[in-house]
Order: sequence, then structure tokens, then C-alpha cells
Amino acid sequence: MTPVSVPVALGDRSYAILISSGMIVSGEAADRIAALAPGARACVVTHPGLQAAYAQPIAEGLRARGLAAAMVTVPPGERTKNLRAVARLYARFLAAGLDRQGIVVAVGGGVLGDLAGFAAATYLRGVRFAQVPTTLLAQVDASIGGKTGVDLPAGKNLVGAFHQPVAVLIDPDTLRTLPAREMRAGLAEIIKYGIIYDRAFFDAIVADLVAVRRRQAASLTRLIARSCQIKAEIVAQDETEQGLRAILNFGHTVGHALEAVTAYRRYKHGEAVAIGMVSAALAGEEIGLTPRATREEIVAALRAAHLPVAFPPDISQEAILEAAQRDKKALAGRVRFVLARRIGEVEVTGNVPPEAVCAALARQKTLRE
Repeated sequence: MTPVSVPVALGDRSYAILISSGMIVSGEAADRIAALAPGARACVVTHPGLQAAYAQPIAEGLRARGLAAAMVTVPPGERTKNLRAVARLYARFLAAGLDRQGIVVAVGGGVLGDLAGFAAATYLRGVRFAQVPTTLLAQVDASIGGKTGVDLPAGKNLVGAFHQPVAVLIDPDTLRTLPAREMRAGLAEIIKYGIIYDRAFFDAIVADLVAVRRRQAASLTRLIARSCQIKAEIVAQDETEQGLRAILNFGHTVGHALEAVTAYRRYKHGEAVAIGMVSAALAGEEIGLTPRATREEIVAALRAAHLPVAFPPDISQEAILEAAQRDKKALAGRVRFVLARRIGEVEVTGNVPPEAVCAALARQKTLRE
């Protein structure tokens, strides 16, 4: 496949998202990172399960190109994304001699990118970092836009910073061995882009679902590239989420709350967002904003992607509302929702009555998977 480059236009913080099959094994990823930090010290942060296949070739490539590259591994999973793990990364950065000219390279999924990115944003008041996302969800969402952060016991991403990467290097070959559940989680975020921004893209996603589940390279690259373009366009207009960028949170109000009340053990992020998108569609329908046909299209697309749509029967609506009020997106204790007017057009509102949310979640409990 021909490499695709997607610019993220942020003035002096601009960078490119490069999508190129085989770039890790070929050494292209190491070439590009080395060119951004010639002769510097580097720390490659990854999970033990990704070290041999992806992180080691990058680290060895950096060393061959004159960088002193250390390897740092952290355990996988959302429960690792906390301040204790950040402190451990600081210690490893110090031991590796990472200075203000250095670069942190995150090789892994969205949780690892958030963690390593936040450590890079705050170590020595900020050092450069590059994203090499290896999951579909990270490739289309978490690695782009400069949001970094960690969780507190009270909620997800309550501590964080905006710290743009110097590059996002996407190798679709990493998806060949990605578990099917992780692929589906990434598809949730891709479907979200169609709902919030682009009706034609939504239709293309639905048409391509079978090909994507079969890991067909052309379909995957096409969906990844358009998703990256949409997020780059939104971020370029609203880097720090003062307005337009908030539409990216479609499905995240209930999704984040659901992750929190299940202690990040039951759902993948994309699965929780899929359920949250249905919650938002039902809430919008309750207040007369979202047409029934739009809600039905959203549910049908998620079901076709084999994603969950029903609200878990063992969790109360009240628990979700309480968790959502603690979320960083809430303002003055008021829960904010992104609601769909139609496929391709959404709006952000803090005026969804709690009783409408409870009614939506009660209806969602009756849906079949």
C-alpha cells in the first residue's frame, strides 16, 4: 500500500500522522524518529508482549542511527494508568539519562500512549515524544491530538496535559495479530467519526465491516486514514477542547462512567463507548433531539460490528449518573452529553434532565445484544 500522510496543523506544534505498512520492520519508523531527535537519548516505552515484535526493532534501529535508546516496559491494562506508574517512568527516564533534548517513544495501545505521553509532558517540564500505536483504537483516536493523562480512583483521565507528539507513526501490519475483541473496540471509535462528522464515511464504514473483520489491508488503511483526517481537522480547529473538539466525546459520557463503575475490568474502552453511543442516542430521543431512525441506524451499525449495545442489567442508572458527574467533562456538576441530530451532525449540551438519562438507560436495558 502507498504510504499516507495526514497533517495535524497546529502552528509550531504541527506534525504528521504517517500510515505505512511494514514501517517498523523495515526501519522506516526508526529513520523518522531519529531524524526528529538526531543524536539524542531515547526511551522506548512498551508492554512486555510487544517488546520483541515492535519495540525492539525500533530501539535497535535508533541505536544504529546514533541515538542512545533505553527500553522501558510497563504492564498492560487500564489499571496501570495511574500516578504510581508515572513515578516509575520518571525513575527510568532518569536512570537512562534522558535530558531535555531527549525523546520518549510510546509503542503500544491507547493506555500506554496516554501514560507515556503524560510522563513525557511533565518530566523536565516536557520532553518530546512520538507515538507508534499498535492497536486500531490507538491508531484512529488515542495517539492523535495530544491528550495525555492518567486515572484517579474517582474517574478516568482526571489528571492530564495537552502535549502534542512530534510524530504519529502507524503501521497497519501490527493489526494482523491484534485480538478480535481489540479490533472491535477500535471499530467503535471509527463508527463514532462517521456519526459525529461525515455521513458518507458512516455509510462507507458499514459497507466495509466484513472486509475489516477479515483484516483486508486496503479497507483498513482507508478507514484508518479517514478517521485520522477527521480527528486532525477537529483538533486543528480546537486543540484544547474549548468547543468543537468536545464532539469527539460522543458516547464517552456514559462510556467513561461505565468503565469507572466496573473498575476498568469488564469492558474495553471501545466497548464502553459503543454502549455509551447508544445511551446518547436514546437520551437524545427522549428529549426530542435524536430521530428514532438515527438511533436505529447507530444501533444497527454497532451490532453489525459485533459491539455491545445493551446496558448491563446489574448496574443502576443512579450509579452511572453519579460517576458521570465526577467526569472531567462535567461542568459545575452538570453532566454534558454529545447528542446526534442526524448521522453526521451532533451537538454538545448540558441540558439533558437526569430523568431523561435514567429513562434512556432503562430502555437500553431491554435491548438485545
